[in-house]
Amino acid sequence: MKILGIMGSPHPKGFCYQFTDSFLKGAASKGAEVKQLQLIKHNIKYCRGCYKCVHNNQELPIGICPLKDDMAGILQEYHQADGYIMATPVYDFTVTAVMKTFIERRFALYFKNKSEPGIPAARVKHNYKKKASIIVTGSASDDYAPIAEPCYEVIGGHFMIEEIEVVDQCYIGSVHNLDEEHYGAKLDETFSLGVRLVEEIEKARQEDE
Repeated sequence: MKILGIMGSPHPKGFCYQFTDSFLKGAASKGAEVKQLQLIKHNIKYCRGCYKCVHNNQELPIGICPLKDDMAGILQEYHQADGYIMATPVYDFTVTAVMKTFIERRFALYFKNKSEPGIPAARVKHNYKKKASIIVTGSASDDYAPIAEPCYEVIGGHFMIEEIEVVDQCYIGSVHNLDEEHYGAKLDETFSLGVRLVEEIEKARQEDE
């Protein structure tokens, strides 16, 4: 089993990274292969809305984008993973710019004929056998947890179309004012969420046996 962490903070060693890392350690403790992708370290160009990845090559699991950057390789890893942790700080009441850019470029996972109305469909639907969790960090205290709701919606929309269940949504507030005790508690919490994600994937697989 492979769990892919997609980290959308522009700070490679910041709190969002640390909690994503803790989550992945939890998943690894259950035997999963884990990897964290720090989006800020990759060349990801802005989607141009040309629809070529969606309209063409519909027999492929991933459409072909005319932009030449790191996204083709990232989407291959995404396609091969069994579960996901998506993590982002709250920036201006939503996900960071680099996370939003990544989400828009996931368009290559969908297909739609030019003449058809409505939204594109997933090239590969996973029948809820793949699972995901979402971590959102912010400066506002946990009392303001609803500030993370737009992030959950932006990230979770694609999972819904791909038939990937979101197991947990976790807001970690006051990240710039965490004392040692609360910081340790949040590390324990995210570690446990990583364990739970693997357990939920295993449970879904067992239901098919």
